[in-house]
Amino acid sequence: MEEELKCPVCGSLFREPIILPCSHNVCLPCARTIAVQTPDGEQHLPPPLLLPRGPDSDPAASGGAGASGGAVGGAAASGGDHADKLSLHSETDSGYGSYTPSLKSPNGVRVLPTVPAPPGSSAAAARGAACSSLAACSSSSITCPQCHRSASLDHRGLRGFQRNRLLEAIVQRFQQGRGAAPGASAATMVAVCQLCDRTPPEPAAALCEQCDVLYCASCQLKCHPSRGPFAKHRLVQPPPPPAPPEPAPVAPGAGGGCKSPGGAGGGAARKFPTCPEHDLENYSMYCVSCRSPVCYVCLEDGRHAQHEVKPLGAAWKQHKAQLSQALNGVSDKAKEAKEFLVQLKNILQQIQENGLDYEACLVAQCDALVDALTRQKAKLLTKVTKEREHKLKMVWDQINHCTLKLRQSTGLMEYCLEVIKENDPSGFLQISDALIKRVQVSQEQWVKGALEPKVSAEFDLTLDSEPLLQAIHQLDFLQMKLPPAPLLQLEKCCTRNNSVTLAWRTPPFTPSPADGYVLELDDGDGGQFREVYVGKETLCTIDGLHFNSTYNARVKAFNSSGVGPYSKTVVLQTSDVAWFTFDPNSGHRDIILSNDNQTATCSSYDDRVVLGTAAFSKGVHYWELHVDRYDNHPDPAFGVARASVAKDMMLGKDDKAWAMYVDNNRSWFMHCNSHTNRTEGGVCKGATVGVLLDLNKHILTFFINGQQQGPTAFSHVDGVFMPALSLNRNVQVTLHTGLEVPTSLGRPKLTGN
Repeated sequence: MEEELKCPVCGSLFREPIILPCSHNVCLPCARTIAVQTPDGEQHLPPPLLLPRGPDSDPAASGGAGASGGAVGGAAASGGDHADKLSLHSETDSGYGSYTPSLKSPNGVRVLPTVPAPPGSSAAAARGAACSSLAACSSSSITCPQCHRSASLDHRGLRGFQRNRLLEAIVQRFQQGRGAAPGASAATMVAVCQLCDRTPPEPAAALCEQCDVLYCASCQLKCHPSRGPFAKHRLVQPPPPPAPPEPAPVAPGAGGGCKSPGGAGGGAARKFPTCPEHDLENYSMYCVSCRSPVCYVCLEDGRHAQHEVKPLGAAWKQHKAQLSQALNGVSDKAKEAKEFLVQLKNILQQIQENGLDYEACLVAQCDALVDALTRQKAKLLTKVTKEREHKLKMVWDQINHCTLKLRQSTGLMEYCLEVIKENDPSGFLQISDALIKRVQVSQEQWVKGALEPKVSAEFDLTLDSEPLLQAIHQLDFLQMKLPPAPLLQLEKCCTRNNSVTLAWRTPPFTPSPADGYVLELDDGDGGQFREVYVGKETLCTIDGLHFNSTYNARVKAFNSSGVGPYSKTVVLQTSDVAWFTFDPNSGHRDIILSNDNQTATCSSYDDRVVLGTAAFSKGVHYWELHVDRYDNHPDPAFGVARASVAKDMMLGKDDKAWAMYVDNNRSWFMHCNSHTNRTEGGVCKGATVGVLLDLNKHILTFFINGQQQGPTAFSHVDGVFMPALSLNRNVQVTLHTGLEVPTSLGRPKLTGN
């Protein structure tokens, strides 16, 4: 709140604040320093008189105006008009206009030059002289230092602006609550931590010269650890707080100068403000048009007579309610901002921790690369050493072999030369043949290639390090990370019959998009998960599940970096009972379906097969077929079948169907064209045939009109089955599904031979 209580000109707490027409506040002494005189070339404000601003008539609360008042009084006594008695002019009814800055007035505000005080005069008199010089100009105005809007002054000058007593009282309470009343020394003020969540904040223990932030001991450990990037930051003792502003000089007997209400008269109770136009009248009404409190005399003979007015108390309560309502919204935003700051601080701490973790991970990864390169270097050096030793061995072996042959050849040559020197022909001829053969053999030993090196001095090893160097130069962080876990949209997940539909989405603000998703589902009995869908869609329906079963489903995302984590597991319960119809796609082409595929007949005199849309592999299921038409004693067959059953013959004639066929007198069970268990009792128009498939006990039972027809038709029934029916053109039946399993059924009829 302290920033709201500081003057935008001097930066200190408000002293005698006045309200400018733009609703901003400035200190009265500061207002004197920013008052400007408008040259004739910049006269842009029209002369009409706007809202008159009365002087401060509260003697108890106007002590801070005494210095100015005294100066004004002195100036008035000398006969000259002064700046505190100019009228307020503007180019709009709001009391202020847009003042265009010029080269002569930087930033739209020109400070009034200080008039030197005459020798022996007081500071208040000097200010009065300054105001008098301002009054001598053809036009004067003041520019708001916040919104840069300017307004002209009338003969009352700055005293024409209303004094903000409410702000004065708040400043006084703030100074008293802070324990730093005007004139308090800087020793009572201490620097506080700028990141504390506590109220009031803890005293600061250190100042970071790089961050320029004050920290207490706990916040320093939490937000500014002495490691990582902060290791090189310099922490110093916090500087002493700035001294409070010196009070304005007070002229003797001038009433204290620019005091705050907490000054000499601060202990006294504030008097009710009176009307500036009628000094003896208190404010009693509020002018809605002028947005100003007025007295009843102003309403009778003043310029507020024709304006809309309200009782002061009612307007006060109304505006308080409006302010409170506006504050509620600001309070909510402030609460959100605090929570956001806490979130940012947590992010800051996480960034520090993650940065250190990533640094350690990077060092470990680079060290691993260096270790791998060192190991590979050792392997390559071993290969070079082996190659060198092999070449050296080959060369030494060739040197030894060649040396031996050379020694033998040299010895033979020397011996032959000695033999040639002899002059004994008979002795020479005795050994000449043998010597010639030996010389020839010795010559043949030096065959082609014998005097060529077997190995080269060059090494046939070339290390291709360019790809590795390129890989090292291109070594960088992957911008793509693993995708986050998808969020299941439970409001869109549902079950219908024996199918489930799942929907999911990517979390918001995801930096790593997903290339696709993997949906996994268990077996409905708590078993292992299996993949049922892989693709880019975020909505998937899985059909053909077990009825009355509980399935667990989860989904994960993947991209080029890999597969992300799983989402939360959603539990889905399939329908307790089966709802299905005849399947037009699996039936024979002669089958005719109607009534939303619930009624079936045939266009042929031969029996044709049609299947249901549901498939069963576990649980207990019951459905009924109502005979709508029965002509000429046909033999319709009811039962279950595999999906690959033959469609152009009676149900039960192949090994893919288990059925009961019935006429108007009796029935038989049939499978693999085997007829068993003939039972008396048939069907007619209006009859109802029930089929009970109990896959828990693996049996199939039939009923006619609520009574069991014969014994259990088939046992050891196992696998996946679909409801099936075969009929010809003389029969029409209607399917009824979604039925509860009957608990009480009639006794079975006795079977015939």
